[in-house]
Amino acid sequence: MNIIEELVPIFRNVFDDDELIIDSSTTAIDVDGWDSLAHIRLIVAIEKHFGFQFSAAEIVEIDSVGEMADLILIKNSQIN
Repeated sequence: MNIIEELVPIFRNVFDDDELIIDSSTTAIDVDGWDSLAHIRLIVAIEKHFGFQFSAAEIVEIDSVGEMADLILIKNSQIN
């Protein structure tokens, strides 16, 4: 399973939308309700799922689902 496929159920849960489709180019503008509070809830859910924490600097740099997936891959390689 690729990272974006793993992120789909997390996004669907956070945004309470079982039909939500995301891909690497998806940004906050593309998702109804993706505001700053939802972003924090999303980050926390992702950290819990993957078992690591993002730094504040990393969180600020995330502009798209693709960038999020790339960062997750990097973080996973550092802990494995």
